[in-house]
Amino acid sequence: MAATPQNPAASAPRRKVSRHRGEGQWAMGHFTPLNGNEQFKKDDDGLNVRTRIETIYSKRGFDSIDPNDLRGRMRWWGLYTQRKPGIDGGKTAILEPEELDDKYFMLRVRIDGGRLSTTQLRVIGEISQEFARGSADITDRQNIQLHWIRIEDVPEIWNRLEAVGLSTTEACGDTPRVVIGSPVAGIAEDEIIDGSWAIDEINKRYIGSKEFSNLPRKFKSAISGSPLLDVVHEINDIAFVGVDHPEHGPGFDLWVGGGLSTNPKIGVRLGAWVPLAEVPDVWAGVIGIFRDYGYRRLRTRARLKFLVADWGAEKFRQILEDEYLERALVDGPAPAEPVSRWRDHVGVHRQQDGNFYVGFAPRVGRVDGATLAKVADLAEAHGSGRVRTTVEQKMIVLDVTEDQVDSLVGALEALDLTARPSSFRRGTMACTGIEYCKLAIVETKQRGSTLIDELERRLPEFDEPITINLNGCPNACARIQVADIGLKGQLVLNDAGEQVEGFQVHLGGALGLEAGFGRKVRGLKVTSEELPDYVERVLRRFQAEREDGERFAAWASRAGEEALS
Repeated sequence: MAATPQNPAASAPRRKVSRHRGEGQWAMGHFTPLNGNEQFKKDDDGLNVRTRIETIYSKRGFDSIDPNDLRGRMRWWGLYTQRKPGIDGGKTAILEPEELDDKYFMLRVRIDGGRLSTTQLRVIGEISQEFARGSADITDRQNIQLHWIRIEDVPEIWNRLEAVGLSTTEACGDTPRVVIGSPVAGIAEDEIIDGSWAIDEINKRYIGSKEFSNLPRKFKSAISGSPLLDVVHEINDIAFVGVDHPEHGPGFDLWVGGGLSTNPKIGVRLGAWVPLAEVPDVWAGVIGIFRDYGYRRLRTRARLKFLVADWGAEKFRQILEDEYLERALVDGPAPAEPVSRWRDHVGVHRQQDGNFYVGFAPRVGRVDGATLAKVADLAEAHGSGRVRTTVEQKMIVLDVTEDQVDSLVGALEALDLTARPSSFRRGTMACTGIEYCKLAIVETKQRGSTLIDELERRLPEFDEPITINLNGCPNACARIQVADIGLKGQLVLNDAGEQVEGFQVHLGGALGLEAGFGRKVRGLKVTSEELPDYVERVLRRFQAEREDGERFAAWASRAGEEALS
């Protein structure tokens, strides 16, 4: 048909008509997988891979593992392939996954609330020594990670962990990850409310259940009744923060939508007070919203924080109440600001029962299996059967009688686990880094340890609270945006024009007291070798220019770029 003024479409090219698929939200009827991750999750639930690990892969070896299991579903059981040795950071983003994969795994032991018996800690130490070349890292989410794990050994490791009540279930993957909690829950003198029951109940009802085993991405939870706000609640997908309601008494203030990585967001208060008995139901409601309304089209927008940002707190609370809880939540107060910058419980502190707990600082979370076993022995020798991990890569021994405190502190010091650390030892954290992580660009653990030594030598009198967080890539596992000095690993040019390991600098981030993200000074990057010089220089300027009582974060936010470079 010829084109006419009455029929212009006759000569126009045909346009392809496609059905709008939205953001892949199940609640909107969009169930067709929009990327490879959503497809492999639809093909088979990640929890099902355990049977294949036990019956096939552990018997036939690494080369028998299906790629979708290897780089996908095995995460549902705490397993990631680790980085092949010798691959420099410049190749991280350009090599194919199979080129980066070593034939060994990182195995993450899930430790909800950071709670361990000495028996459990000793078993982890023994597994480390027997199966993981002695490796062990305490994470900033209270877990312990082992490396050099062979697929052939995984069933035996699971047997030993589960025999003492531990697991790796949903320690990774698009699942409800470990529920972090106050490491001094139930024992701290100043505690508002003990959230331990809620953590246990969430685990009993939901962890390992297929109700929430296919989420758009990972889901991070925190529950604490400590007035120190000791679980970095502002950067979790969901957080229950202890508050005292003027009418209803102790309970929790509900926060949602926090997270870091390359698009950081501080969580928002829903203005709701939740009694202890209702925490598991409210938790299930929020994660249910994430499962059903979460964005599944793009992995970069698949965290709950993006949905919360788009909806706002008011709509999110309304959907939670109307569609998931089918009742209104009680309005409640916000938590008070903590009185201390330190939230790691390091040092010697009295418990409710008159005994003491002793918090100590490994170097940037790096320990080893033999040391973990020795800590278990020391705790028992000093009358304790309980230890805790913290979200600052620290550990705590509970229930020490007063007459045993000094002896325990001295014995820990002999293991280089000090309960009286410098500000630098206490405040420096580091992610796994290029040693094992396939996403990393630079080395972090040894760099952080060396930095501590250098700063202690150069600034021996410095006693201000300071956080220095080193991350091997942009993903912020070590929380760089909310540190006083956050260091994001990348390749930089040195004075000779050579590409070397280094860091982009973030300054003045904070949680708890005036929570916010650090600023980036334009063009401010340092090589790894220059790092001690740079940090020393900035801290000396802070000491010289600070106003009375001023925190580093406050000074860094007002200081000129020249002072920060």
